[in-house]
Amino acid sequence: MTHPSRVVVGLSGGVDSAVAALLLQRQGHEVIGLFMKNWEEDDEAGHCSAEQDLADARAVCERLGIPLHTANFSAEYWHRVFRKFLDEYEAGRTPNPDVLCNREIKFDRFLSHARELGADHIATGHYARVGFHDGRWRLLRGVDTDKDQSYFLYLLNQPALAASWFPLGALTKNQVRELAREAGLPVHARKDSTGICFIGERDFREFLGRYLDSRPGDICTPDGVVVGEHAGAMLYTIGQRQGLGIGGAGGPWYVADKDVSANRLVVVQGHDHPDLLSEQLEATDTHWIAGAAPPLPRSLAAGTRYRQPPARCEVRAGKDTAGLNIRFAEPQRAVAPGQAVVLYDGDECLGGGTIERRS
Repeated sequence: MTHPSRVVVGLSGGVDSAVAALLLQRQGHEVIGLFMKNWEEDDEAGHCSAEQDLADARAVCERLGIPLHTANFSAEYWHRVFRKFLDEYEAGRTPNPDVLCNREIKFDRFLSHARELGADHIATGHYARVGFHDGRWRLLRGVDTDKDQSYFLYLLNQPALAASWFPLGALTKNQVRELAREAGLPVHARKDSTGICFIGERDFREFLGRYLDSRPGDICTPDGVVVGEHAGAMLYTIGQRQGLGIGGAGGPWYVADKDVSANRLVVVQGHDHPDLLSEQLEATDTHWIAGAAPPLPRSLAAGTRYRQPPARCEVRAGKDTAGLNIRFAEPQRAVAPGQAVVLYDGDECLGGGTIERRS
């Protein structure tokens, strides 16, 4: 960021994107805000907070004295993100819509729209960093390891990284909130969103039940003993504890496996029960940020869920030439097919794939 540029900042109405805009403005760039609506309101309960989000984004722009544009990508989100999200759940897998949303919407449709506005770059409030070394762009972990969001960005490519700025990458969340408070940004104390990308916070099972043909079924132990009833096997994920509705002696129960075809959940007791641990996994649909795979086999680190510290592993080409075999130095808990496995070499995110199976 050495010379003034026109940059479009994706404003969500939250504090992170607001501070991203603030910092870029302070650096002398011409900052334009863009609010993306990617989900149509569908109920009266107000779970989708697009109206309030837009009001907050507008208030931030008024405070900073920058223009705000709006764009509706709801159709693209439905066809390119949400439809696949539903298909994966129906297949008994646990997808991560935020990963696909970043590739298909934020760093594709948003980037294209920003170009139409004459932007040189786009920026978001992600906690990640971008570097350029040895002739290629590199995605790096955010300095705040508790907030690092590189996991969600592993599907980005060289053109997307070249055009993207992440102003918060070197900051902690506390520093971001303090900057917002000092600048008088109206969202400085707003609670962080924890809901599904662009859908908001709501009863997850009830929401999915609107779109999926889920039916109650048995919750069983590995020995086949029925201990309860679930609302639909496809609605649960490996390692889940909450929402099972079963108790008894021996401690909490956790989902260890699910059979969608038989509509059956298998549960075990104990946070670190052997059935919850995986020594290795197979991944498909691999993507490398550099554009090509690094030499394999290779010792790297892998994360199988957000906010999980990357674990040491050996990465080899899988039986499928487009896949990977990842063997962990220590067994990993609650590895869920359908989730992303993201690979790191130190602080650099190299790419990743979709978890196909675990063992």
